[in-house]
Amino acid sequence: MATDDERDRGAQIDRWLVRKAREGDPAAYEELIRRHRDRIYRIALRITGEPADADDVTQEVVIQLWTALAGFAGTSAFTTWLYRVVVNRSLDHRRRDRTGPEPRETDLAPVAGPERSVVAGEEVRAGLAAIARLPENQRVPLVLCQIEGLSYAQAAAITKTSEATVRGRLARARTTLLAEMRSWS
Repeated sequence: MATDDERDRGAQIDRWLVRKAREGDPAAYEELIRRHRDRIYRIALRITGEPADADDVTQEVVIQLWTALAGFAGTSAFTTWLYRVVVNRSLDHRRRDRTGPEPRETDLAPVAGPERSVVAGEEVRAGLAAIARLPENQRVPLVLCQIEGLSYAQAAAITKTSEATVRGRLARARTTLLAEMRSWS
């Protein structure tokens, strides 16, 4: 997990890159995307449940951001605004493809880095499958808060709900997952 100083430094870098990109600097835009592309993909994958869909959403977000940066007011952190764009695009993609399969357990597994070594064993796979079966309104807060490590306030801003709603949906998701895990033993 990043320390508060690292997050503050990252937010400062993002603000500078956003400002430069809004001024038309393509190198700043490319760096902004480079900094966030993996997380864009991870969130999209965990919401859409399909690697191909996550790739599509990632590309759509990258294209959309170039023009959408002009509308970024800067009243919240860039990442909060970015994650809202990613969540919206991911949900839109799932709605357009309602006939597609539900997310598979392996698609919710950590994508890269040290998390990869954690994913082992039948219980973990079963847990990921249980997350994939959660209703969308519970899965999104779970992905944002529990998996991506965002605060309730950040998740509320991204989902355009209150912190209480995020907490409630997260509690329901945890209760559902706990009940399912108890049935395994």
